[in-house]
Formats: sequence, structure tokens, C-alpha cells
Amino acid sequence: MSNADSVPAVRWETVVTRLVEERGEALTRYAYFVSGSREDAADLVQDALVKTFGRLRNGFTVSSAEAYVRRAILNSWVDGGRRTSRWRRIAHLQAAPEITESGAADTEARLDLHDELQKLSPRERACLMLRYYEDLKVDDIAATLELSSGAVKRYLSDGLSKMAISLSEETADNVTVLKRSGR
Repeated sequence: MSNADSVPAVRWETVVTRLVEERGEALTRYAYFVSGSREDAADLVQDALVKTFGRLRNGFTVSSAEAYVRRAILNSWVDGGRRTSRWRRIAHLQAAPEITESGAADTEARLDLHDELQKLSPRERACLMLRYYEDLKVDDIAATLELSSGAVKRYLSDGLSKMAISLSEETADNVTVLKRSGR
């Protein structure tokens, strides 16, 4: 009997239990940063766990399972964005603002990065999250999302540009508000 035969295989149920106990909060935070919504984050983690362990795979360690689950979270979010954008193209358009402006000047003046991320497309957000949250290089992001490096650079550039324009407009509005109020 070889040495590998004497090591008992860890059952997938044990790996799932340990993964959720040890890394569940980190996975939920990751899903929250990707999706921008607490409700969507919980659903993404649940779906990713089902997709990862739905085939009754054995041989995972907690760390390798976490990598699979993170990838499944990201893929689910990007795929959901594709479905949403396809639906928007065929759905009847009725314009109704999703976000209403606040009447409080202090609330309007506050810089909210979360809201700016919400305005980006799923791929732009995924690229930005992988670049700045996961600290991946462009080539690694391209491999993760199965895109070309040029496409990743374009998504990063477009996402950062959209956020910079929005943030500079907010800053300009804040300066105007401060000047008008005599501060």
C-alpha cells in the first residue's frame, strides 16, 4: 500500500462545513464587493457553493475549494450581468429613476464609492475588483475572466474613467455648494 493510499480522503461535506465556518464571511464580503448588494452577495455565495460542490467532488482542501467558490461567484455575477443586459435590450422601456436624489446637502456631498461601483457594467466592476481588491495583474485578470489582456485594459480604463468623471462632477458640485453657502 502506498503512502497516498493510507491518507484518508476528506469528504466534500467536511470541506463545505469547514469552508463556511472558516471563510464564509470572507466569501460573503467578496461577493458583496463584486455585486454591490448584501442580498445578492448571500445568493451568490450560496449559488457558488452549490455549483462547486453539486457534483459531489472529493479531494478539495478548504483553500482550493475557496478558490473555486470565488471563481464561481465572479462567473455567476458576470453571467447575471449578461442576462440582465440581454433582457434590457428586449424589455419594454419605461423610464423610472432607480435612485432619488437626497435633499440633504451633507448627504449629497459625501463621496460614496459603493454607488459609483454600482454604475459600472459587470465586467468593468469584475476587472476593477480583481485588480484592486484581489491585487491581480492584467494578464492574471485576463486568464481569470477568459478575456484578452487588451479587453481587460479597456474595461479597467473605462471603469476608472466613468468613476473619475462622476467623482469629479461631485467634487465640482461640492465646491459650488461650499462657495454659495459662504464657507
